[in-house]
Amino acid sequence: MSETPATTRLPDESCTRLSVAPMMERTDRYYRYFARLLAPDMLLYTEMVNANAIVRGDPNRWLEYHDSEHPVALQLGGNEPAKLAAAAKVAEQFGYDEINLNVGCPSDRVRSGAFGACLMGDAPLVADCVAAMSDAVSLPITVKNRIGIDDGEVCNDSYEFLAQFVETVSQGGCEMFIVHARKAVLGGLSPKQNRSIPPIRYEVVAQLAREFPHLRIVVNGAVRDSECVAERLEEVAGVMIGRQAYKEPYWLAELNRQFLNPDYELPERPDVVAAMADYAAEVVQGRVRLHHVTRHMAGLYAGVAGARAWRRKLAALGSVDELAALAATPIERLNG
Repeated sequence: MSETPATTRLPDESCTRLSVAPMMERTDRYYRYFARLLAPDMLLYTEMVNANAIVRGDPNRWLEYHDSEHPVALQLGGNEPAKLAAAAKVAEQFGYDEINLNVGCPSDRVRSGAFGACLMGDAPLVADCVAAMSDAVSLPITVKNRIGIDDGEVCNDSYEFLAQFVETVSQGGCEMFIVHARKAVLGGLSPKQNRSIPPIRYEVVAQLAREFPHLRIVVNGAVRDSECVAERLEEVAGVMIGRQAYKEPYWLAELNRQFLNPDYELPERPDVVAAMADYAAEVVQGRVRLHHVTRHMAGLYAGVAGARAWRRKLAALGSVDELAALAATPIERLNG
């Protein structure tokens, strides 16, 4: 780690109050455009992108996005400070608003690459990674981690372990930590099981926020209703919404008005669909299939009568024109 690491610039507090989590095979550019139509004031995150894919591959493939997605953060995966710094430089050129380092993914594939949640076992290396990126770019560098790790042999899930991790990494220049309030079980549990089996421990993240008041602590994990959001915001600086934002995307609009902008006028769902049809007309060409765009829209009518018919019609679409026509069809007529 450099002897005098640069101090990371914090993201704007107003947008980190509520954010949508990075989710593999979920939060691609098409979903983010959709989410932005619903929640104009939330911070959006990309899927995790391996730093090697940017440095050695085609950065356009991984980093292109629509201008309307701002504020948008790139989540990077990796464990080599120099490569992460190089990837961060490219991301800065693309105009991202924040770089986030993944120190929370428990998948075997990520673990085999010696990054993700297993990095919590090497806090000095994480600090080096943060310092290298912070020295390389002017963007805020943040970290997303778990409250602890358990590899079956050694269980590091005490508050003291988490606090020491945060203390060490903050010395590398990180001032914002997004903490999934579950430990990661490395080996033995799938990523899906790691999102449900280890118990949720919001009290640990709340304690972290109290004892590190100079840092911005954001909580993630099992946030499924507005009451939970309100409770968590009493304890920490921000809340990150995960799978529920994908299952019930219209909830994002309601959260945006309730917690970020009380003057925000909730959009009509058919208007959102029409806007997505216009967007699809721009991007559906070459290797981009319509399904890449519409698959993210399946939950738009969750909880509304006719939602099943909506999903069926959406899945059967064959053209952008059909999507536009669907937008103009009242949902109560979809069963016809």
